[in-house]
Amino acid sequence: MLLKVFYDSAFLKHNPGGWHPESPARLVSALEAVRHLPRIDIMERCRKATRDEIELVHTSEYFDYINSIPDEQTMIDPDTGYGPGSYTAALKAVGACIQAVDHVLAGESYRAFCAVRPPGHHAYSDRSKGFCVFNNIAIAAKYARVKKDMSRIAIIDYDVHHGNGTQEAFYDSPEVLFISSHQYPFYPGTGPASDIGSGKGEGYNINIPLPYGMEDEQYLEIFKHRIVPEVDKYKPELIMVSSGFDSHRDDPLAGLNLSSDIYGKITEMIVDLANKHCYGRIVSVLEGGYNLIALKESVSNHLKELVND
Repeated sequence: MLLKVFYDSAFLKHNPGGWHPESPARLVSALEAVRHLPRIDIMERCRKATRDEIELVHTSEYFDYINSIPDEQTMIDPDTGYGPGSYTAALKAVGACIQAVDHVLAGESYRAFCAVRPPGHHAYSDRSKGFCVFNNIAIAAKYARVKKDMSRIAIIDYDVHHGNGTQEAFYDSPEVLFISSHQYPFYPGTGPASDIGSGKGEGYNINIPLPYGMEDEQYLEIFKHRIVPEVDKYKPELIMVSSGFDSHRDDPLAGLNLSSDIYGKITEMIVDLANKHCYGRIVSVLEGGYNLIALKESVSNHLKELVND
């Protein structure tokens, strides 16, 4: 199986500040994993998302605000740094994810990994949050639904932090099954099991709170017996993954106790689901992961399973 990786050097020019954990070095580490694996084709120039595409999820007022930020180092919320290269990087991060959806649905390659930054799953429709400017995966999923006529998209978010922005985007929608497993209570303070969606979307929003210190064996049981059956029941036409690697035991920003190996094992289960329901189609999008060695190992294990058919 050939894996298409979407990357652009503009992502390295997003500098949230020299002290900030969401540094360009994260992507350098992830790319080291990418470049040492076989059966991978790297797209090294991604397009910018258009305003209309951004506004599939975000308000026009929010887009105008981001577009108006001066070309200088600043903070756009208490957690999210922003610099001279950030606007282009944010637009291209969304564009890369949309390109990945186009690529996978056209059958050019059935799997894609978006090596992007800034990350996205915390961004709300009207504001940035948690290192995120635009919600990359939510926009790409909405694009697949609206522009590509997909009626059943599953988003699996295994970042250690709850994907609050993605939840907001699809909370009342049955066309997107959103499953988030995350340390709880923990930043951003959202994601109790009682949040199950509303209106027609009731039952299509699944939160799985995880206790501090959870280890591999417990997490694999949860993935196998809770996440896999929900996706099986939904029968998605496309699986998208918010691939956060900060549940790792060595990550400085969280408190779970998972190993690098876990990411290969859960990806194997995701691949089985994709092969069973949607012709193997998976679009994976980089989110968190802040220990550089752990990130490289974890990304490597994730990608090895994406190319293993």
